[in-house]
Amino acid sequence: MKPIVSALCLAAIFTLPVLAETRKHDFEGAATAQVYKQASGDDLWIYRFDPTGHDPAKDKRPAVVFFFGGGWNGGTVTQFEQHSKHLASRGMVAFVADYRVKSRQKTEPDACVADGKSAVRWVRTNAERLGIDPDRIAAGGGSAGGHVAATTGICDGLDDPAEKDSDVSSKANALLLFNPVYDNGPEGYGHARVTQWFPAISPAHNISKDDPPTIVFFGSEDPLVPVSTAKKFDADLKAVGVKSEVWIYEGQPHGFFNESKSQESFLDTVLKMDHFLVSIGWMDGRADEARLKSLLKKPLKG
Repeated sequence: MKPIVSALCLAAIFTLPVLAETRKHDFEGAATAQVYKQASGDDLWIYRFDPTGHDPAKDKRPAVVFFFGGGWNGGTVTQFEQHSKHLASRGMVAFVADYRVKSRQKTEPDACVADGKSAVRWVRTNAERLGIDPDRIAAGGGSAGGHVAATTGICDGLDDPAEKDSDVSSKANALLLFNPVYDNGPEGYGHARVTQWFPAISPAHNISKDDPPTIVFFGSEDPLVPVSTAKKFDADLKAVGVKSEVWIYEGQPHGFFNESKSQESFLDTVLKMDHFLVSIGWMDGRADEARLKSLLKKPLKG
């Protein structure tokens, strides 16, 4: 007798691939989303937050692309929504980009990196149409998204071989990194998963004088990246003449910068990120802290 497969089991079997696909997200306040790339049979979306009164026909603003964290396995494109809205309020064109991950497209870390580079290249390719300065495009992200962002500014190669407009640079002009897993050496994060592409895929092993100005945030109790790694990365950038800031938050764990972990840390890291962008001449004046607090998803504690 053949085994009987229930309708429920069949539904689950045929539903799983559909659930695994990247879906278009509806952001409040985001401009029309666009597909920046098709890969692994999926559409990869990028979402834009424009400054009030932005006129692409006249403006040439700095931009930033954020990448979510999730260990190269998962994550949600909404993670840096608040950061993007804040920077848009300060005059930058801000993006959050989806990219392939293991849980959705069954890919490895090299695909994450390739997609990050594709996203930066897409923004630069479309800079004139979107009112963006192609020489002022930052990449930001947290954890594995911080790794993706860091590779766009530091690691050469690893671009998608099928990429269109490959003559356009995928290199970020500034880096905004939130507990990035940027040392992927034998003693670093995720080495077993990236051995095939090491050392090219590890930002800590590819530092050079043409790297962009960088700000990094870490918690002192981060179990994935020790403080010593963060300090060495900062020192290595400075040693080749690259502007670098590292901020260590005492007693804080991995992911501390998210509002869900600590509203105080979220606000402080965003303000320091803001000040850093002012220091490199991409924004002017001081952040409106009241406006920033209005972006909190829960009432401010205390």
